[in-house]
Amino acid sequence: MSRNLTAAAARFTTRTAKTTAQNPTRAQQQAAWSFYKSTPEVRFFANWIGNAMSGARLYAGRRRPDGTIEPAPDNHRAAELVATIAGGPDGQTQMLRNFGRHLAVAGEGWAVIRPREDGQDGQDWHVLSVLEITSKSGSLEAELDGKKVTIPAGADTLDTPSDTAAPVAIRIWDPSPSRHLEADSPVLGSLELLDELRLLSAAVRAIARSRLTGRGVLLVPQGARFPTTPGAKSDAEDDLLDVFMTVAETAYRDPESAAATVPIILEVPAESIAAIQRLTFESDFDELAIKLRQEVLTRFANGADIPAEILLGMAAVNHWGAWALTSEAIRLGIEPRLGLVAHAFTTQWLQPVLEGEGDPDAGQWMVCADSSPLRVRTNRAQTALEVHARGAISDVALRRETGFEEADAPTSAPAPEGSDDDMPTPPSPRLPADETETEPATLPASAHQAADPALLAAVDGLIYNALARAGEKLRRTPACPRSMRGQANQITSAAVHTLVPVARDQITQWGLLDDALGRVDVIANRYGTDPTCLRATLDAYCRDLLHAGVEQEYEHVALLLAPCLQDAA
Repeated sequence: MSRNLTAAAARFTTRTAKTTAQNPTRAQQQAAWSFYKSTPEVRFFANWIGNAMSGARLYAGRRRPDGTIEPAPDNHRAAELVATIAGGPDGQTQMLRNFGRHLAVAGEGWAVIRPREDGQDGQDWHVLSVLEITSKSGSLEAELDGKKVTIPAGADTLDTPSDTAAPVAIRIWDPSPSRHLEADSPVLGSLELLDELRLLSAAVRAIARSRLTGRGVLLVPQGARFPTTPGAKSDAEDDLLDVFMTVAETAYRDPESAAATVPIILEVPAESIAAIQRLTFESDFDELAIKLRQEVLTRFANGADIPAEILLGMAAVNHWGAWALTSEAIRLGIEPRLGLVAHAFTTQWLQPVLEGEGDPDAGQWMVCADSSPLRVRTNRAQTALEVHARGAISDVALRRETGFEEADAPTSAPAPEGSDDDMPTPPSPRLPADETETEPATLPASAHQAADPALLAAVDGLIYNALARAGEKLRRTPACPRSMRGQANQITSAAVHTLVPVARDQITQWGLLDDALGRVDVIANRYGTDPTCLRATLDAYCRDLLHAGVEQEYEHVALLLAPCLQDAA
């Protein structure tokens, strides 16, 4: 069964009319949308959430006893209904994008479903903000494409939407922890902070304008000669105030003009130069305002439910760290909102429609959101090939990392009918013959005696210890951002590299394996193995595991040691 989140989604019906139409936080939501329009950081945050959500895929499914989701067959009624949401995949992309922005800014949005106006089968799906929905005499009034549309309170049991001419409205919101009927969002929680940002931005803007129009006051001794207007008499003088005003107006209209940068030239007697003074009106707050604005932006980024680096910039983060931050943002900021929308469509639309059609299993089917297309993973195909060649990962893992499916696995194709009788047996290829009877110098690993179990256990311990020391160092590197350190501290040190990706050059740069294989010579000499071969093999193997993000498995040790045992033999 799906999670009980019905309080966060409600269809406008007779029973819920008094609660779904109420909006005690409308004034705050209006302020939130005003910041979306005027503050680039708020706009970027909301659009990032919306654009990320638009990459998800909606499908119908039901939960198995083990908790996994079983997709509905393509010909099942639930799958057919979900496929019609918003007119299909393209419409669903735009719908999810709009809901992402609404949930990020105002914490809620409305889905209005109505029969198509052209009379064809299907419904039109609209996503409206709280500012486009108003309560009116027991009904709702929605603004759709510039027109006022009345949405009456529907029946408590919803029939198939195509069978009724009345539109259906569903409110979807992220409930406040203190009051479920009220919406909550990072922007709503930062209104006072954003108001400070608006004041500081206005102060910075005023400072910039003051630098154009006022460079201070110049005190000159009495009798100094000021520049004259072209064409005026030689003994004529312009008023000092008029000169300043003319320069200020020119600088304001054209910031790139000389008036904005070149000082006013005064001709004064030589004995008066020492008496000339310049007064400015700058204050310490000018520089402080810029620093305070950056602090407010940092606080807003930390208050959002995605890693702050995404809003503040990831110039100092390498590509592995950027991938990890994006993955964390999807887990914390995108998937919960996708689940909210999917659950709303499940409880307020899909299941009621199936119940109206008489489906006895209506309560089992749900609208699911697949977020796997959002996870842009680094290309690990080459690494997978290298690690697979060393026997560290399975064929299944190799196909997964190189983009193939299990259906692409090799199979033994059945021979065509009559092939045994009709098809001649191909001749065996002629190979060069070796007439010697002595054992060759090199044999497959399987031809030698099996490795000592004690040696296998010792080598497995060396690998585990090397990965553990690397993991302890990895927790303190830039590849493990603050948002992931809590999760990294909850797993064993030897598994940290499976959570935090590592580039090959970073293994050396950060010294992850420095002094990690110190007892290799002792183990090699104890069990009669070549120390040089063992050290090189384990170092390369540990580097492959760190780069690929794969855990060590004891079953791979014997195959790993085969070349060294062969050399020793």
